[in-house]
Amino acid sequence: MSTGTVMTEDVRALAAGVLLQVLGHGRSLDQVLPEAQASITDARNGALLQELCYGTIRWYYRLDAILRQLLDRPLKSRDADIRCLLLIGLYQLDRLALPQRVAVHSTVQATRALDKDWARGLVNAILRNFQRRRDSLLPTACDAPEALHAHPLWLIERLRTDWPDEWATILVANNARPPFTLRINRQRLTRNEYLERLSEHALPAAAIPHAPQAVCLDKPVAVNALPGFACGDVSVQDAAAQLAAGLLDLAPGQRVLDACAAPGGKTSHILETEPAVQLTAVDIDAARLRRIASNLTRLTLRADLVEGDAGAPGDWWDGRQYQRILLDVPCSGTGVIRRHPDIKLLRRAGDIDALAGRQAAILDALWPLLAPGGMLLYSTCSVLKAENSGQIGNFLARHGNAEEVTIDAAWGHGCTHGRQIFPGENRMDGFYFACVRKNS
Repeated sequence: MSTGTVMTEDVRALAAGVLLQVLGHGRSLDQVLPEAQASITDARNGALLQELCYGTIRWYYRLDAILRQLLDRPLKSRDADIRCLLLIGLYQLDRLALPQRVAVHSTVQATRALDKDWARGLVNAILRNFQRRRDSLLPTACDAPEALHAHPLWLIERLRTDWPDEWATILVANNARPPFTLRINRQRLTRNEYLERLSEHALPAAAIPHAPQAVCLDKPVAVNALPGFACGDVSVQDAAAQLAAGLLDLAPGQRVLDACAAPGGKTSHILETEPAVQLTAVDIDAARLRRIASNLTRLTLRADLVEGDAGAPGDWWDGRQYQRILLDVPCSGTGVIRRHPDIKLLRRAGDIDALAGRQAAILDALWPLLAPGGMLLYSTCSVLKAENSGQIGNFLARHGNAEEVTIDAAWGHGCTHGRQIFPGENRMDGFYFACVRKNS
């Protein structure tokens, strides 16, 4: 597709292509969407493309149930792009405040951009049928749990088991749009000073409780529109993730390990909180390490960046122990679904045990790197107990020289071990933290 003027129907065709990559090939939105956005130079169409992709995937289980009610028979596998286009059309009619005539017309026209002109009549008929039958169709189409909650059944059942009183609230929060949260660089200015600057730039925002450097904008903006972003006054980071640096109880001169460090928000926050620590950031992904390096340069901070597997420290560790270890393990991401709705499509029930096994292996591998009297902060962006309180309980049982440090806080919920934040609480993502000290 040309990099010149992009018509709205072309945006819908691009969105169908993105959905096809996610639904049909298991690629993530983070991988696919930037490729599609590269062909769009107009900011308005770029925003529309993102809205169509994120929104359709966020509500996929609902939209799929509706589409199955409207189709006389399933589409052939070679026409999966038309199925994706139909889902995009239904999303516009069901969830967006667009003029319905424009939504239908542009979606029908997108069949030409997909070289599927034969499908014009089908797309038009399906979308107009939904318009006519919406009120009578939805109760039947959305009576199954997957469609009702817009989540896969395995995750609904797992949340109901883990959190019998909170599971429905978690599902609602997962389907909400995420807030746009910033972290103010305390080395440069105070939160109140930055809130005043935002006000001067007509960017309404408010402080977030429990995270001293966190502010939330009323509406998201491009980072280059944020005053002081380029010179390091501010970074984009969820408020829950900002709690990690404070929980580490940092002091000058400490050797600190940030394991599984990418994308590096916590790395830079540690250094903003206590610039005099000796920080090593380790990640297995060289490209993501380069992103950390770029952010540190923007913030004029320095850390030792090491490419390596946190589960195999023998390949990179210099033999000197650390007083603090931050271990933000690879996890299911079930606490950040509102930011990454494709998790609902890409994650499988069988992944959880494998992830828990990987987390346990990394914990055991890094424990010898912690100095006696030192503290390890374990964190995930998951809300599943197998990755969180269950994981820490098992770790404590395996290591007699490990002692939990109780997190006494006004945020989140105390668990058997550690503390859990549910998505949406105080505008935070779903996060889990547990502190473990090594006995002398």
